[in-house]
Amino acid sequence: MSNEFKNRPPSRGFQSILMTIFSLLSFFVTLTTGILLYAQFSSLSKEKEIANTQEMMDQTRDSMENYLMRMRQISDTVYYDVVKGNSFSGGAQEIHTGMNLLYESNKENLVSIALYNNYGSLVAAEPVATQKEDPNVTKQAWFQQAMDKVENIHFSTPHIQNLFENGKAQYDWVLSLSRGVELNDEGDSQLGVLLVDMNYYRISHLMAELNTASTSKYYYLCDSQGEIIYHPQQTQLSKKLAQENNLSAATAKEGTYSETFEGETRKIIVNDISYTGWKLVGVIPQSTFVQERFRVGLLLALYIVMMTMVLLGVNRLISLRISRPLQQLNDSVVEYESGKKPNIYIGGSSEIQHLGQSIQRSYEKNDALMDEVILEHNERRKSELDALQSQINPHFLYNTLESITWMIEGEQNDKAVFMVTQLAKLFRISLSSGRTVISVADELQHAKSYMNIQNQRYQEQVSVTFDIEPEVLQYSIVKLVLQPLLENSLNYAVGNLDDAGEIKITGKLVEGTVILSVSDNGLGMSQEQVASLLADDGKIPKMGSGVGLVNVNKRLQLFFGKDYGLLIESQLDEGTTVSIVIPAILFTEENRQVLEQGFRYGGEEMIQGGETTNEKK
Repeated sequence: MSNEFKNRPPSRGFQSILMTIFSLLSFFVTLTTGILLYAQFSSLSKEKEIANTQEMMDQTRDSMENYLMRMRQISDTVYYDVVKGNSFSGGAQEIHTGMNLLYESNKENLVSIALYNNYGSLVAAEPVATQKEDPNVTKQAWFQQAMDKVENIHFSTPHIQNLFENGKAQYDWVLSLSRGVELNDEGDSQLGVLLVDMNYYRISHLMAELNTASTSKYYYLCDSQGEIIYHPQQTQLSKKLAQENNLSAATAKEGTYSETFEGETRKIIVNDISYTGWKLVGVIPQSTFVQERFRVGLLLALYIVMMTMVLLGVNRLISLRISRPLQQLNDSVVEYESGKKPNIYIGGSSEIQHLGQSIQRSYEKNDALMDEVILEHNERRKSELDALQSQINPHFLYNTLESITWMIEGEQNDKAVFMVTQLAKLFRISLSSGRTVISVADELQHAKSYMNIQNQRYQEQVSVTFDIEPEVLQYSIVKLVLQPLLENSLNYAVGNLDDAGEIKITGKLVEGTVILSVSDNGLGMSQEQVASLLADDGKIPKMGSGVGLVNVNKRLQLFFGKDYGLLIESQLDEGTTVSIVIPAILFTEENRQVLEQGFRYGGEEMIQGGETTNEKK
């Protein structure tokens, strides 16, 4: 480390970097958050504006359809109950009476009800009024539509009622509902037209209420041909001072559309009015959304400015608090790594103090851990060597071969073949192509072969039973760990009994743990003897094979961790049970390689169910 670097003011460079990074990050996060919020709020505001517009239009449409339905019902009643049920020669008075009753009960919504024959002559009308001279009914659109399509009901555009003298200074604006009807005259029928003039005020009033909002959006009503029925700028439209895209709206299906009209982008909402072919159209100019976005933008800009100012102040305080202790900590670590080994700096915030303490402890434990690793490595190699040495027990091999020789000389060829077969299986699994980790199934086969051979030696005086759960067979185990347990039971437990000895091997899976147990009905041991069996005090085990219970326990713990190994339970004169407790790790080639390379269960990698994870135990 150069003197120039050492003489620099503490933490100035780090503090500047930290301040700059925090400030840029804070500004970026705040700006990004503001942009995302602006986009989200703008979208929500736009959707809300469209939804509110649609809701208002739905309410107006419902009111308008109810009104038009009542007018249609009046037309149906006049036709089916009054006109069609009476003859004009004999029942003219009944027709007038029926029409009068309907008019009087609905006169706030009606201007007139009139009935014409196919020549355009007035047959009946309510209220009773004088028809204008030669109104030329047959030339009017409502009459022609009714005569052309008698099966339909037709609604006209607004016009001035010009059929009757009403005695007023001005005539009413009406909407004409016309339909073709059948006129009955003493059995003779002819085609006629029923006209119901509705008061246009009801429709215009509904539309005017819809357009009372002070925003730039507006609503208008047109028929299927695009003819304007109502528009807030109807006067300007009639004088060609304004334009509307009503022809396009008249052909559009119900829904929401985007369009550009006269250079302006806007949203169009189209609703159909039932039975009429009319279109209720809502127009939302882009300026409506821009105004709302501007308000949202102002709020978010204020948010960004305030958050930036607050974060700049907070960042400065944080950088000062963090940088100075970190720089001192860094200086002490650099000195330690250079070989001076001073005490690591411990100061600043609790987190930095904890970091300094952790570094101090890590350095102090470093040498101890290295020694432990070396010792553990040596123990592992020693255990593997002991296991290899125990694979071929000369005494056991000589006795077995001698037994085979006796069987052959005694012409017990079947037994001799059986002994040779079991010996071959025993050595095949003992060697295992140099592998240390094998499946539980193979380890149990090795134990069965060993006990089959020993049974011939003991003249089948020892009863051996296996009670293994099938699912246990698929898991991993270190090889040659059951044989020493069985040898102990034979030599030091049931071998000294006068009666027949019993050995039982069980295997079960308990909550992710494999437990293999060897139980005998031998003499048993005291608790003091049990406690001393696994004591690693350098003494030769009083009970065990050449490998010994201590070495078996070490091998299991080296591969699977300190929480696993042997568990011994014994009672005097009742027998002994020695259990192998290991984790349930599926036997796969990948898991075998990981275990044999030295990764322990519960360490840096945990193998469970055929998969490798980084979960800490």
